[in-house]
Amino acid sequence: MNEMIKLNSIKKLMVLHRLIFDLTRNDLKNRYFGSYLGVLWAFIQPTISILIYWFVFQVGFKSTPIDNFPFILWLASAMIAWNFFADCVQSSTNAIIENSYLVKKVVFRISILPFVKLYSAFIIHLFFIILVSLMFIVYKHPLNFHVLQISYYLLCTICLTLGISWLTSSLGIFLKDVNQIIAMLLQFGFWLTPIFYSLNIIPGKIQFLYNYNPVYYITEGYRNSFIYSKWFWEDPKQTLIFWVMTFIIMIIGATVFKKLKPHFADVL
Repeated sequence: MNEMIKLNSIKKLMVLHRLIFDLTRNDLKNRYFGSYLGVLWAFIQPTISILIYWFVFQVGFKSTPIDNFPFILWLASAMIAWNFFADCVQSSTNAIIENSYLVKKVVFRISILPFVKLYSAFIIHLFFIILVSLMFIVYKHPLNFHVLQISYYLLCTICLTLGISWLTSSLGIFLKDVNQIIAMLLQFGFWLTPIFYSLNIIPGKIQFLYNYNPVYYITEGYRNSFIYSKWFWEDPKQTLIFWVMTFIIMIIGATVFKKLKPHFADVL
């Protein structure tokens, strides 16, 4: 009997994963439907952004190397982490509204819709991880085993954005301003997170506040993996703070989503 239950659970999980994969593929197609380059725009736009920053800061402003690493490598290693986070949060906020036709299906599990946006962003993000890795090779800064912990920081990002997306996607159905508020908060968050600047330039009295910025933990983790060769368990305090904050966000997001879920179909 127990074996039958286990087999049914595995079968349901496989079906659910296949459904998410199919929805992810459709999401990527629909997002760029009608354009000549199609899904390629998902890769072209962020690549151009990185190239513009490289030209402005390294060619124009003659930015000096940071910790003996070219500025573009130091910047790109954290920037791709931020882009992944921002893309997940921004796109998943509209996950339920964009799939309103599925919400009205009784047997459909609405809670997986934010996962679809995460999968879409994840596929694009993998490309940029490879791109940045190649950039390190071109600049003759070979990678070591620390880069493997990128998978850990991917898990961190997914857990954090999942909690946020449950909250924003459910609230966005009832409050149409949520999407604009999220876009504004992401702009503030970009400059409040040390991506273009080092934490060392921040006055020591307020540096501790950055420990409570969960995205800083992720962006700095990417730099630790690509540049500083530092394992995440070497900073247990910040790791503990990140996971406590992330679990709180996930609990709040899941609770709000569950409370508002019965009303989704009525509003949509």
